[in-house]
Amino acid sequence: MKRGFYIIMAAQFFSSLADNALLIAAIAMLALLDGPPWLTPLLKFFFTIAYVVLAFLVGAFADSMPKGRVMFITNTIKVMGCGLILFNEFLSLATLPAYWLVLFAYAVVGIGAAAYSPAKYGILTELLPAEQLVIANGWIEGLTVASIVLGTLLGGLLIGPAISGVLLRIDVPFFETSINTAPEAAIVVIAAIYVIAAIFNLAIPDTGARYPHQERNLVRLLSDFSRCFMTLWRDKLGQISLAVTTLFWGAGATLQFIVLKWAEKSLKMPLDKGATLVGVSAIGIAIGCIAAARLVPLRRAVSVLPVGIAMGFATILLIWITWMPLVYLMLILVGALGGFFLVPMNAMLQHRGHVLLSAGHSIAVQNFNENVSILVMLALYSVMIRFDLSIDVIIFAFGIFLAGTMYLVIRWNAHNHRLDPTLDRLIGEAKH
Repeated sequence: MKRGFYIIMAAQFFSSLADNALLIAAIAMLALLDGPPWLTPLLKFFFTIAYVVLAFLVGAFADSMPKGRVMFITNTIKVMGCGLILFNEFLSLATLPAYWLVLFAYAVVGIGAAAYSPAKYGILTELLPAEQLVIANGWIEGLTVASIVLGTLLGGLLIGPAISGVLLRIDVPFFETSINTAPEAAIVVIAAIYVIAAIFNLAIPDTGARYPHQERNLVRLLSDFSRCFMTLWRDKLGQISLAVTTLFWGAGATLQFIVLKWAEKSLKMPLDKGATLVGVSAIGIAIGCIAAARLVPLRRAVSVLPVGIAMGFATILLIWITWMPLVYLMLILVGALGGFFLVPMNAMLQHRGHVLLSAGHSIAVQNFNENVSILVMLALYSVMIRFDLSIDVIIFAFGIFLAGTMYLVIRWNAHNHRLDPTLDRLIGEAKH
């Protein structure tokens, strides 16, 4: 791998570390401000809105300048979002409870993340040949998952009494702060981690890739995005990988909140302890990502589709498990199954997008689809919580939906191959 790839990995690690720690700190902030429980999954909803609303803009933005510079600018936006969460009491309106301001501030962080993603993944196709994309994705996703594990654990530690007590006792000379609570102290640390990520962004080398002058007219941008959207969905390989990654990220975002609620209701664990279970499942994802990178070449990417069905049924088994060693084992298994089928599908989608479109535009289309899925599934989960459905019922419905949808995707892929038996020859072809 080229040296620049490792700098990208470091930048991605710290940015993702902060993203995941911030989610736990923001949940704690909502609880501190007496926000209703059904608002908690809406944190991720607000974070994700930017991916959908700005999808037609961020691809052009990512391709308008070197990707490292794009990543630096977007990490700076994330730091601004942290500042807005910290100062929500000063920004709150008489007619709007403070906890709503936390959601809006978290949406600003989402804007930074939405613009960051096309650059993060797009630069891989600029830097590396097609045959290295599965390996690169395995490393990137594995490292991202490591950052999920550590970020979630870090968020739990930062809001816990031991670490937050130390942070709140720190006295900065000649500087008076209004940081008085554990979530606020945690967010200050998280903002500093975003700054570290931004420093690595500045060190990312320019790949030399240049795209035609990017359109700035909003109507034409929307038209161009629609064309890119239809191009990927009409491609027989692109549509399968797009369907799988769309399903995975919607399910993954929802599963994060399901695990936290399951830990609270079934295992009687508080938020800072329940956050460790999210980290445990992420360890499984890392294992699955690494295994896929080693075992599944790009040309055999579609062979992993049945693993998605197994993931759905494995999730249902959580309903009957309370013994902690088995809890950890099952969460690792669920995560490993998810990581194993995600990496080859992600690599195939990136490759088809790079062949048919451009790096930034293809990732923007991917993000749009994946995050529409996240919005829909989180909204449904929030409604279930609002109507006090049992967490066991929610887990069962989630598992059946995941397994059933993956079965339909397998049938869809088989139909495409019956229409064109030579389809797999397109995998790994060079860009025209």
